[in-house]
Amino acid sequence: MELKGKPRTPAQLATQAIERIYITMRHLFNRGYYKPMGLSGTTLREGLMQLQPEIYGSIAESKLELDGMLYVLDRLPMGIEECSIINLTSDEGYDQTAFQPIVPEKRRRNCYRIDAEQMNIEITRGRSDIYDVLTHLTFLFIESHKIGKHVQEQLEQGLTRDWEQLRAFVEQDVTTDVTIDVAIAHTANLVGRTFEEVKTTCLKFGDEQDSKRFLRIIYWLGKRALDEINEVNARSITFSAVLRERLGHHIHGEIWALTIKRKLRDINLLNRPIHIISANMHSVMNLLFAKQALGLTELSDNEVFEKLSQDAHKKLRSQVKKYTQKKGLYFLPDSSGTNIDVQIIDLAQVDLEDSYLAQYQGASKDVLIVMDYAFGEQAFETLDELLKQYREQDEIIAKLDVQSVSIMGKAGILCGDKGDIMIPNAHIFEGTADNYPFENELKASDFEQFHVVEGSMITVLGTSLQNKEMLKYFKQSTWRVVGLEMEGAHYQKAIQAASKIRKNICEQVKVRYAYYASDNPLETGKTLASGRLGLTGVKPTYAITCEILKQIISSSNP
Repeated sequence: MELKGKPRTPAQLATQAIERIYITMRHLFNRGYYKPMGLSGTTLREGLMQLQPEIYGSIAESKLELDGMLYVLDRLPMGIEECSIINLTSDEGYDQTAFQPIVPEKRRRNCYRIDAEQMNIEITRGRSDIYDVLTHLTFLFIESHKIGKHVQEQLEQGLTRDWEQLRAFVEQDVTTDVTIDVAIAHTANLVGRTFEEVKTTCLKFGDEQDSKRFLRIIYWLGKRALDEINEVNARSITFSAVLRERLGHHIHGEIWALTIKRKLRDINLLNRPIHIISANMHSVMNLLFAKQALGLTELSDNEVFEKLSQDAHKKLRSQVKKYTQKKGLYFLPDSSGTNIDVQIIDLAQVDLEDSYLAQYQGASKDVLIVMDYAFGEQAFETLDELLKQYREQDEIIAKLDVQSVSIMGKAGILCGDKGDIMIPNAHIFEGTADNYPFENELKASDFEQFHVVEGSMITVLGTSLQNKEMLKYFKQSTWRVVGLEMEGAHYQKAIQAASKIRKNICEQVKVRYAYYASDNPLETGKTLASGRLGLTGVKPTYAITCEILKQIISSSNP
């Protein structure tokens, strides 16, 4: 008897595409090199086209995806469009050379332009970093072939004017408003977009010093694509032998955690009760110290925090940092390669009576370890190493008295809007059967001024690979997912391993998770590619941080 299965749903197809993408990326990594637009890159391209992530917009259409390109290029090194060889490396000593590091605006990774053809991208934050780079490059190269094919069609018809005019504009040294508009008009024909759309994108990409950046990007993407189409020079991605050897061994995380423990020992805080907070490098500091440091009593609390969040008020931020140096805050800039800075705060030295937390004051001998945001799987590597017993040369020096671990971050929301708050009760790890339920010390009732949703959250393999149908399934099914982020399951995996299996920390360690919404991937125009959060995130950021500190201080023993 022949069994006839039901046709697969769009959500199932999307899940299958994600699985294929990640299996392919691991295979290519183990292989050591591949050509993204060649036969070796076919499966990856097809998977991305089948998935059609929301953040990549019109990737499956013939016209160029402008917002998606802006999102991607903010996360890749400047000048990468000119390179035909992309080499992913470990930390291999390039910082000791004459090469100047290039740091993408939205990703903390060092990149080095080796020569006219090659860009090296340093990977020190684990597999999630590799997935992020490869998916963005695949999208970028797919878009470049749209340009190349359009130019090729024009050339075959004897129409060379658009391409030649763009090239002439890119090669000239002096530009005017008129020449820029002329170049935009020709570029609009090449990318299948209106003059207005290209003009708007140019303004988003460039600045007063580099008004033609986007047009130069289009030219080089088209040029490299034409080389591939004409079989002159195919782009390739390689993985260094050292990177393949080191990946997954916690090399950077171990150095990072050891640095923190040594600092705790040096300042005599190693045996005190410890609370770990994963957050940014400003909200905890500002809540504890900004009121004393600035004395801006004429402003509301939120107005002060908004000022401190704006680049126009860098002097205020410097004033707060300078004040903290004598008040029990120790700043540890990262030197391990994790790109995770750390603050150690001795609450015994903090004057809570004159802080924004005065109403929750109480004598406290506890210590805060505030770690900057990890990236994907790096969250497990760093927290797993931090929760281990402190050892020097195989001798146990101390077992950390970790009382709580708190995670404050931003995430995509599935049933709300930017600035709303999500309180999870479980993390579901996408693409696996792993799920991590827990008792969250934070509750919706703690944030009455906000729209708050409680439920499961999905820890995704990459923010750029989310598909509407798949997210709808997670939201509407019995999983009851309210949001998506990249680190939650990895953090909880480390906490459960340390407390329940390895017994490195107290089994009753308290956990606090809360996220504010940076986007809604289910709504067109509200994805991460649609624009920055701006000051919308300031109020929920400080509300979550305040509640975390309130609970820590209230539970501290004198």
